[in-house]
Amino acid sequence: MSKEMLEALNVLETEKGVKKEVVIEALEAALEAAYKRNYNQAQNVEVNFDPAKGDIHVYAVKEVTEEVFDSRLEVSLKEALTLNKAYEVGDQIKFEVTPKDFGRIAAQTAKQVIMQRVREAERGIVYDEYSQYLDEIMTGEVERSDNRFTYVNLGKIEAVLGKQDRMPNEHYEPHERIKVYVSKVENTSKGPQVTVSRTNPGLVKRLFEQEVPEIFEGVVEIAGIAREAGDRTKIAVRSTNPSVDPVGTTVGPKGVRVQAVVNELSGENMDVVQWEEDPSDYIANALNPAQVIAVQFNDDDNDRSCTVIVPDYQLSLAIGKKGQNARLAAKLTGFKIDIKPESEVEFVDDDELEEEDEILEDGVATETDASEAAPDQADDAAAEPAPADDSQE
Repeated sequence: MSKEMLEALNVLETEKGVKKEVVIEALEAALEAAYKRNYNQAQNVEVNFDPAKGDIHVYAVKEVTEEVFDSRLEVSLKEALTLNKAYEVGDQIKFEVTPKDFGRIAAQTAKQVIMQRVREAERGIVYDEYSQYLDEIMTGEVERSDNRFTYVNLGKIEAVLGKQDRMPNEHYEPHERIKVYVSKVENTSKGPQVTVSRTNPGLVKRLFEQEVPEIFEGVVEIAGIAREAGDRTKIAVRSTNPSVDPVGTTVGPKGVRVQAVVNELSGENMDVVQWEEDPSDYIANALNPAQVIAVQFNDDDNDRSCTVIVPDYQLSLAIGKKGQNARLAAKLTGFKIDIKPESEVEFVDDDELEEEDEILEDGVATETDASEAAPDQADDAAAEPAPADDSQE
């Protein structure tokens, strides 16, 4: 028993990474419970495991008292002094009470404890491994589906793909390999649980990082993503290098880069727009492919809403099918967008107003200059002397 126990502890520590001390502590607690349960003993029991020899000893801990009322819990001072003359009332004395047949119970209990620790260690290893993949892409194999989840094998664990995380235009067949986004890793009482998604906007971001080296390297940054999974996504990009076109770089030559993402997402449409610091320019870009004449913001600074004016013939394009284009643009920019056709708005170009103001200012300035110059000329004429008459000479 002792030799087998020590070998099991050594294997557990070297192969599973579980320290001996942790297992011994759990083993002692389990053996105490087993002893109390099997021998109907009081709660003053301690079990000690010798890590050097593998021996197990059970002790009854009794308190020294003047008068004994319960022999299971107490020992008289007179008896204690026969053991050691230094004992006093209130001291604790351990008496070994290891049963002869306790080895069988100890072996069963040790087996259960070690198996439990092995499972916990394996769960811990799996959790530590997959928690590193949080917010990353992994490729898995579809195993099966039920009313709640589609189960995806990621290697050492079976991840769950919920209804809200499944693409509405996709049907997952057993043994099909798919790319998934790891959205949650939990260490539950039943072991680690990994939740994956095909609808999370993070999946689009990671796919573009795989397809566009400039995004992976940080030369082009993804400023925002608005997605309706399975149908359409708008992605805003900006460049940290003025010589790099963020939209063209993301789309790629002949659209090859963006097409790779579209293919991975089963034909989901991608609108790549340029992020701008000026909100009006950003909103106009976000409504691509519609043309925008002007963006007018409400007077209330706290109300992030605006009115976008578009040509009459592009109103449907700006709003999109079932309002999708406007909805995604609003989600991407963070503004509430009200789209109106040009014919319904009394629109005055700000540039024309500025030109008119400049003309009026110039006219007023000219009149003022003329009026100020007239009296000065009269004064000068009066101040000049009359020309001399040569005939009188």
